[in-house]
Amino acid sequence: MTPVELGMPAPPAAPNLPATPALPAVLALRRRASRQVMVGNVPVGGDAPVSVQSMTTTRTSDIDATLQQIAELTAAGCHIVRVAVPSQDDADALAAIAAKSQIPVIADIHFQPRYVFAAIDAGCAAVRVNPGNIKKFDDKVEQIAAAATGAGVPIRIGVNAGSLDPRLMAKHGRATPDALVESALWECSLFEEHGFRDIKISVKHHDPLVMIAAYRQLAQRCDYPLHLGVTEAGPRFQGTIKSAVAFGVLLAEGIGDTIRVSLSAPPVEEVKVGHQILESLGLRPRRLEIVSCPSCGRAQVDVYTLAEQVTAAFDGFPVPLRIAVMGCVVNGPGEAREADLGVSAGNGKGQIFVHGEVIKTVPEHQIVETLIAEALARYGSPTTD
Repeated sequence: MTPVELGMPAPPAAPNLPATPALPAVLALRRRASRQVMVGNVPVGGDAPVSVQSMTTTRTSDIDATLQQIAELTAAGCHIVRVAVPSQDDADALAAIAAKSQIPVIADIHFQPRYVFAAIDAGCAAVRVNPGNIKKFDDKVEQIAAAATGAGVPIRIGVNAGSLDPRLMAKHGRATPDALVESALWECSLFEEHGFRDIKISVKHHDPLVMIAAYRQLAQRCDYPLHLGVTEAGPRFQGTIKSAVAFGVLLAEGIGDTIRVSLSAPPVEEVKVGHQILESLGLRPRRLEIVSCPSCGRAQVDVYTLAEQVTAAFDGFPVPLRIAVMGCVVNGPGEAREADLGVSAGNGKGQIFVHGEVIKTVPEHQIVETLIAEALARYGSPTTD
């Protein structure tokens, strides 16, 4: 066959680059030095691992429903949970929720400072206050600091672009990084005047670029632990991308001590995404990792369906595993060699790998059950019970 000339220029010669350093040296992340606060039994900041938070979507006054959702979040790996307190009925429910929750509970307070005191009295592990909308907040700081000190409860100064203090909006014109940071540090200074420094800070914005700039500035100007969040990030897909981009940039720079992925989706999904972000950066031990090909014209199996089936089958497996699901012979054997378990599928069958060695070939409809059987034989039950 005569080759077709496409008129494309010849590629340049490969540059003579130095050898790539070993992976551990490349991937080691240096955390920003921050003071540490205790949210219940979970340390935040200092040398503590980055923790994953979420927020319930139930009415807090519905104690049973709220505790049920907290249990689901706990099972998914949530470390700290926040509950909304918009009414007195919600405030009245805090004591029962805080007492029965498996993980520390943070009360989320807006508008009414009296709910801050109710949350502290109820035994909440921490309180989030929004300085932009709490009535006469500056006048209440001394009392809040005294109550929090007496109970050993940290305060999160939670600045949000959507509810910035009107004085700062007038000064800056919009919710700029400077405005967010100024709000946070001003409120911190009010607490510091009363000797209270058991503080963590968030400066959230819906735009990842603004959020990144604000946290970078904040990280240089204080040593308080930082709670990362992209507020109103959007539906599951969009919110996941925005949060992963923003958190990835900051965490890779060592900035961030606890995270909350905000999604218009069930809270458990926030926790799953949060863990995936941290695991991808080596900031949390990996749990389940599915290495699957994106599929192409070479694929001889429905890779999408097979990868989803394997993911569902191993959900909750207590031992961290890397499982390769490959649809052809080009990359399949190589990826399978790097995995604990793997399958290279095609022509209605699959080669099953264990630590790079082919142990058997099975019909396509037996691939998932065979992977499960091999995992059980080597690692135990795929449930945490």
